[in-house]
Amino acid sequence: MSLHPTLQPYADAWTHSIEAISEMAQSLVDGEWNRRTPCPGWSVRDIVSHLIGGDCELLGDPRPIHSLPSDLFHVATEHQRYMEMQVDVRRHHTAPEMTSELEYTVIRRNRQLRNESRDPGTMVRGPLGKEITLEQSYRMRAFDVWVHEQDLRTALGRPGNLDSPGAYVARDVLLEALPKVVAKDAAAPRSSAVVFDVHGPVEFLRTIRVDIQGRGSLEATPALGPAAALTLDWETYVRLACGRVTPESVADRVKTEGDQDLAAAILRNFTVTP
Repeated sequence: MSLHPTLQPYADAWTHSIEAISEMAQSLVDGEWNRRTPCPGWSVRDIVSHLIGGDCELLGDPRPIHSLPSDLFHVATEHQRYMEMQVDVRRHHTAPEMTSELEYTVIRRNRQLRNESRDPGTMVRGPLGKEITLEQSYRMRAFDVWVHEQDLRTALGRPGNLDSPGAYVARDVLLEALPKVVAKDAAAPRSSAVVFDVHGPVEFLRTIRVDIQGRGSLEATPALGPAAALTLDWETYVRLACGRVTPESVADRVKTEGDQDLAAAILRNFTVTP
């Protein structure tokens, strides 16, 4: 049985990323499991744990019964507590335990994908028990796994797959968040436009237009005389949008034109992942 055409690209993106992650995990030496990643508070082991836990939940496995330590500085919100549970419960697992559980989880998840017959609009359980569509679940899973693949590659010094199927899923997910960033969070002037010119493995030129009511919309056509324009490479765009770097740390990789105060406000509010 084949997946619904709407779901197939997300399944393909997940498969591509998780196979790359599994390959990296199999080759890790002991010290590499504890390396710090760009994801705040998480090591290489923690990210692999998070990925295992996420797919286990999509498989319908019960969440672990576990009490989090009180000294986890990076856990401040209910969403972060929810995500941390699957991570902390595996913090003392050995490397063989981690790789074998990852391999077994991927096998089970691949079987689930092969047998998937539900409609994309079917409502399923999402994070924190929120109901979302099956399509949203597949899409956000592909996005999450690709972003964490990049976290692992950065931590381990193994760059790659910046233009893989998951990268294009990530592009679309992150672009959807731009109107709010510009119009609401950065308070761009009404009846203005802001242009984003992104180059590198994934290239795009997008405009956020703010209407007279202050609502932002995403357009593929360039704007003449925008209030501000930001030019940056794809990897920097992802790291900023996912909260992996601060605007100050990548100032040399971002070119801004026009209203500098507006550009700075956009960059201050650029992180859109929880």
